[in-house]
Amino acid sequence: MISPPSSVVLEINGFSVHYYGIIMFFAIIAALFVIRYVAKKYYKDVDTNVLLDVLPAVILFSLIGARLYYVLMDFSYYAKYPSEIIAVWNGGMSIHGAILGGIISGLVFSKIHHFSFLKYADVFPYGLAIGQAIGRFGNYFNCEAFGKPCDIPYLKLYIPMQHRPFGYEQYSYFHPAFLYESLWDICVFLLLFFVIRKFVQKYKLKDGTVFFSYLLLYSFGRIFVEWCRIDSVKSFWGIPVAQIASITIIAVSLIFLALLNKRKGKI
Repeated sequence: MISPPSSVVLEINGFSVHYYGIIMFFAIIAALFVIRYVAKKYYKDVDTNVLLDVLPAVILFSLIGARLYYVLMDFSYYAKYPSEIIAVWNGGMSIHGAILGGIISGLVFSKIHHFSFLKYADVFPYGLAIGQAIGRFGNYFNCEAFGKPCDIPYLKLYIPMQHRPFGYEQYSYFHPAFLYESLWDICVFLLLFFVIRKFVQKYKLKDGTVFFSYLLLYSFGRIFVEWCRIDSVKSFWGIPVAQIASITIIAVSLIFLALLNKRKGKI
């Protein structure tokens, strides 16, 4: 695999159109399509009109959360270059921040519009998984989210010198970590759609089971992808923050899955 020569598609009167932005746009559109399709076909209790009213706000706050989380993780850099905070076309969107922003906005709007948060949360993971699978290719065009040096034929990714991390200048080829995560996201979607959804319906499990299953599955894969990556934004005690967050999410998800299917009430 060869990295693209530039992250810019075209320039118009000094305005640059980046591959990253285009891919993120199509990732969001694909996610919306999947969410709406799944809701209409398999979740008859979900009012698609309410869903469509809430979606723009959830998407907006997810994007804000994704960027804010990333900026906070690398605050020393952005404190020196504050103008870069809004430069999302250069990359720097965290899925953990997006999930947090989406959950907070979903909880707020569920209280305002008086609907069950967990019932509606169950339709989002299908679109999220597909959107993430597509969105990860934005990392490819930005020459980021790659892994350790790799010499496996037909898999290794060439990274230009200017994008190689300090200490890895002598290496030319690296693991395409973004691709590994994208493939895992597709696996998560397939598991949710063909296995967990049917299991929930067959055994009449509680609202929220699909949502927390998604968090658990995605986080499980992210832990292994992070072991491969060498460009994690921040680490504590040598452990990437993304791994710590993923382990925490797995623990919380397991607790909620156990509690949800032991009680009769709904959140």
